[in-house]
Amino acid sequence: MSVTKLVLILPLMAAFAYVSLVGLMYLSQRALLYPGASPTLAPEHARWGESIFIRTPDGETLHGLYRRGESGKPSVLFFLGNADRASNYGFLAQALAARGIGLLAISYRGYPGSTGSPSEDGLLTDGIAAFDWLFIRTEGQIVVLGQSLGSGVAINTAAQRPAAAVILVSAYLSVLSLAQTYYPFVPVALLVKDPFRSDLRIAKLRQPKLFIHGRRDDIIPLSSGEALYCIAPEPKQMRIYDGSGHNDIWNDDTIGQVIRFVEALKRDITRAAP
Repeated sequence: MSVTKLVLILPLMAAFAYVSLVGLMYLSQRALLYPGASPTLAPEHARWGESIFIRTPDGETLHGLYRRGESGKPSVLFFLGNADRASNYGFLAQALAARGIGLLAISYRGYPGSTGSPSEDGLLTDGIAAFDWLFIRTEGQIVVLGQSLGSGVAINTAAQRPAAAVILVSAYLSVLSLAQTYYPFVPVALLVKDPFRSDLRIAKLRQPKLFIHGRRDDIIPLSSGEALYCIAPEPKQMRIYDGSGHNDIWNDDTIGQVIRFVEALKRDITRAAP
């Protein structure tokens, strides 16, 4: 092959490889964002909670684990990370129950025990449905807790429903901004289907907010959580754990922080109907 032909062919091959890679990433992005999705698996069961089912406005059925709190005490509505399971949080349920606080953790659409396929619109709908389900079953305040991917669901839910407070664990500015960091060579702003723009929704959250993040988090960098914290309205507080990363953020101190934050809420806040 002549040098001239090689000079012409190599750029074409590189362009073809790039377009193919971008196309593959576009088609597989939801598999990357929702690795825990598996609707064929049976609903999870755990000793810490009652197995419940929630019907969404668009006809999906969500599975969840629920432990009722004491009468008049708050309940925590927990939105999990993208590859997590509600059954993993018996330690949190037990700690909350010791203080009379309830806990509901749901399995998003397309995840074990729930119907449908995950998407941003779908998960945000799931969050509202879960809040409404819990609202009519508890007399106490509802504190929304979102971890990792679930932080975006929590923020949207608290922006649209009368949550008493919000706890954000390993939160991100947006999935879009994370994708731009991970894939700087790809025009992700044009391709991402589920941007989860928490940065555009956080301004609506006038409730007390607790941010928790690990300094060693290599999945959602602390800088992303700090950026979200900076634009969040008051009242707010942030706890950074120097020795923690993304998957080891829960320990006795973080659990204690959550309990103290929930119990410090003003009890004279009147619950408004959704």
